[in-house]
Amino acid sequence: MKRLSYPSDLTEKEWAILSPLIPPAKPGGRPRTTDIQEVLNAILYLDRTGGQWRALPHEFPPWSTVWSYFRTWRNDGTWKRMHTTLREQLRVKQGRQPTPSAAIIDSQEVQTTQKGGLAATMGAKRSKAASATCWSIPLG
Repeated sequence: MKRLSYPSDLTEKEWAILSPLIPPAKPGGRPRTTDIQEVLNAILYLDRTGGQWRALPHEFPPWSTVWSYFRTWRNDGTWKRMHTTLREQLRVKQGRQPTPSAAIIDSQEVQTTQKGGLAATMGAKRSKAASATCWSIPLG
């Protein structure tokens, strides 16, 4: 009996796109017994709900198995390949080139008021001029 689906579950069409990108089982040893589509569904469920690994519902594979696949795919570049494939397919569907031909880099410098050290020792080191300019706000 198949479990009831969650809103985050992959459709068969989505699974058809992603399944070729999943690395095959390692050669040698026991054959893979875990349903990889359910592993992906579990990861998507956690991403969508913001839940904890150990609080994964029991309908999915064990949390440690799901975490192990997630970590392996993160380290071997599988997630990056999935993302690239999906992005390129979406761009082609929108009538654009699969990869961008130009990029815009926007750089801003953001100043912060945080200072190192303890707040109690930092207050004594501040000069009168620095504290006056620190709080001046132009009204024009």
